Amino acid sequence: MKQIKKCVLAYSGGLDTSIIIPWLKENYGCEVIAVAANVGQGEELDGLHEKAITTGASKLYIEDLTDEFVDDYIIPTMMAGAKYEGYLLGTSFARPVIAKRMVEIALKEGADAIAHGCTGKGNDQVRFELTIKAFAPQMTIIAPWREWDIKSRDEEIEYAEEKNIPLKINRETNYSKDKNLWHLSHEGMELEDPGNEPSYNKEGFLELGVSPEMAPDKPTYVEIEFKKGVPVSVDGVLMKASDIKRTLNQIGGENGIGLLDLVENRLVGMKSRGVYETPGGTILYHAHEVLETITLDKETSRMKSKLAITFADLVYNGQWFTPLREALSAFVSETQKNVSGKVRLKLYKGNIINAGVWSKNSLYSEDIATFGESDYNQKDAEGFINLFGLPIQVKALLDQGLLKK
Repeated sequence: MKQIKKCVLAYSGGLDTSIIIPWLKENYGCEVIAVAANVGQGEELDGLHEKAITTGASKLYIEDLTDEFVDDYIIPTMMAGAKYEGYLLGTSFARPVIAKRMVEIALKEGADAIAHGCTGKGNDQVRFELTIKAFAPQMTIIAPWREWDIKSRDEEIEYAEEKNIPLKINRETNYSKDKNLWHLSHEGMELEDPGNEPSYNKEGFLELGVSPEMAPDKPTYVEIEFKKGVPVSVDGVLMKASDIKRTLNQIGGENGIGLLDLVENRLVGMKSRGVYETPGGTILYHAHEVLETITLDKETSRMKSKLAITFADLVYNGQWFTPLREALSAFVSETQKNVSGKVRLKLYKGNIINAGVWSKNSLYSEDIATFGESDYNQKDAEGFINLFGLPIQVKALLDQGLLKK
């Protein structure tokens, strides 16, 4: 193995990273500096300092990246309308902000390597490493899952037990989870069989909300205001974007909003099954899309929808820090100049129902669209249809031998 003196580790305190600290010290003999990023995962950060030091880290950085995560990654992606096969990219756009800060700390500490706990089967290894390459192209990257002899999460638990490393999970609750302010993902165990229904009503499975059938029998109304595509208030209360997300997580979670059971196509080639909780994010995406229906013209909206697929692929594939993503974000920002207004939604047992939309920049004219009397001249349609249908008419005349030469 390459001689490493000091390594910075992406540390969550979960199963993978908990055992990586002693593994790095045993196999590389290096100092390990742990970096935990606060991206809104809440209580998961409790007790991390003691755990990291006890298991062999020389120090632990706990970096609060929540507002940066929301403002610079979540909101631009939401404004783009980017979804990957229906997935709202919760894990995907958290990795660049974490990896970027890890590089900053590694350079500050004079580290000669950065390590992460991503498996060789997953997407996150790509997301972390592409970001590292963007900011520290010569940095050595250590990915223990691609090196060690451990072959499963059960073997990880055995290793942790041998090293007396405390874990918050056991073999019965051994899901692979990722939690941040945007979402919570569940993978592994019985979910690996797409034929198994998720245990939505099992105590402890859902963490951000309840299943639709357990939601209240009475609907909840919520009103969200946007300025140039950015959410600025909920129910008339102005707040920063991260607090809007927390508020909508609570409201959405209580009403069973934002559950997604998906078999997706991973970047590395295989299909994988995940269950996602994204209550507040699902509400934000929906509200933003509703507001765009009255503030964007048809051609801009259509082009934006096409580019949203590319934007989602870039985020999913870990290509945040690329010229194309930056160019697409510039395009999205231009489209959002008039996306200001309010959207009212009715939430009921997992459903989001439109209940009103208003904007001073609305392109919708009741006077023009009305079925009642208006200044619209319906006779204009005849000439439009004649010109619009001319190619069809000419082809029919030719086919029937009636076209005059």
